[in-house]
Amino acid sequence: MTIYQRLSLLVPLIFSGVTGAAEPIFLQVAQAKALGIETMLVGAADTTRSGTLPARVLVPNEQMRVVAAPVAGLVEMLAVAPGSSVKKGQVVAHLASPQALELQRDALQSASQSALLQQSLKRDEQLFAEGLIAESRLQGSRAAASQAGAMASERRQTLALAGVAPGKLGGFLALTAAIDGVVLEQGVQLGQRVEAATLIYRIAKLSPLWLEIQAPVDFAATLTEGMLVKLANSDVSGKLISVGRAVDATSQTVLLRAAVSNGAESLRPGQVVEVEIAGSPSKGQRLPASALIRHENKPLAFVQTASSDQGIRFEARPVRVLSQGGDSVVVEGVNAGERVASKGISGLKAIFTGVGKE
Repeated sequence: MTIYQRLSLLVPLIFSGVTGAAEPIFLQVAQAKALGIETMLVGAADTTRSGTLPARVLVPNEQMRVVAAPVAGLVEMLAVAPGSSVKKGQVVAHLASPQALELQRDALQSASQSALLQQSLKRDEQLFAEGLIAESRLQGSRAAASQAGAMASERRQTLALAGVAPGKLGGFLALTAAIDGVVLEQGVQLGQRVEAATLIYRIAKLSPLWLEIQAPVDFAATLTEGMLVKLANSDVSGKLISVGRAVDATSQTVLLRAAVSNGAESLRPGQVVEVEIAGSPSKGQRLPASALIRHENKPLAFVQTASSDQGIRFEARPVRVLSQGGDSVVVEGVNAGERVASKGISGLKAIFTGVGKE
C-alpha cells in the first residue's frame, strides 16, 4: 500500500481530533506504524564543529589566461597537454595561417611606403629651404608622410595583436603562454583548422584557489569576511573573502567565497568538498536533513510532545538552520533530549499541510 493510500484511510481519523492548524498532530500507535513514522533522540551538537557546508573549488579569475588563435589557420603543432606546467613566454603551439602572411605583407608594404615618403619629405624640405619648390608642395609631402607613418603604425599594432612576428614573409605563427601555470584545457586537435579566437589552451595559476560555498540564509547572516575556512577532516585552510548579498531562489542559500592558499596544491579545480567555518555559531542540534520539511518557505521539524499507549503527539516546530552539509543539518529550535520524527516525514507533512487547509 502506498503512502497516499495509507493517508487516504488515516487522515479522516487524524482530523477527527484536530480543531485547527495550530493544533498538534495526534496519531494512534497503529496509525504511526502504518505511516512508517520513527523518532530519534536529539543529542548535543558536536561542539568542535559547526557543521559542514558544500563547496566547489575554482580558479580565481585573475589567475586564468587563454591561448587563442589570433587569426584563422591550421594547427601545425601542439607542444603541451592538459596537466602540463608551462612558463610565461613558452611556445605552446604553432599555427600555419595565410591570414598571418597577409598581415606580414601589409605591414612590410606600409613600412616601406612610410620610409619612402619620409625620404621624399626630407628632399622636399631641402628643396624648399633652397627656394626651389613652393610651400604647398612641402605641406603635401608632410601630409603624405604623416598618413603613411600612421598606416605603418596601425599595421604594426595589428601584427602585434595577432601575435605575428614582424619581418620577412613566411614561417609559422608561434603561440605562447601568458603566465606561469598549468594547462587546464586543450580546445583543439593537431591538424584542425580553426577560426580567429578559437580556444587553443586554457592556462591557470593554481595557488591560491577559491572555494565557492553554499550556505543557508540564516547561517550566512552570522558570517563576516576574514573568518577562517577549513576543509573538513583536512589541514587545508583559507579565509572567507566575500559573503553574497543575493539568495538563490531554489535552494535558499547564499554564495560565500573563500581564498585558500594553505594546502591549495592538494585541491583540483572543479572538485566538490565540504568545509567548516571557524568562529561561526556552534550552538544547535544536529539532525538528519531528511527530518526537516519546508512550509511557506520556512524549515520545520516534527517534535514529539507526548507519547502513550493511545498514541503519539507531534508539533510542527519552526527551526533555524545554522549549517548544512552532506545528509545532516545543525539547527536551532529543538533541544537536546527531545525526540523528533526522523522517518515517515512525508506522511506527517501531508497531514500537516492538510490541517493547514482546514
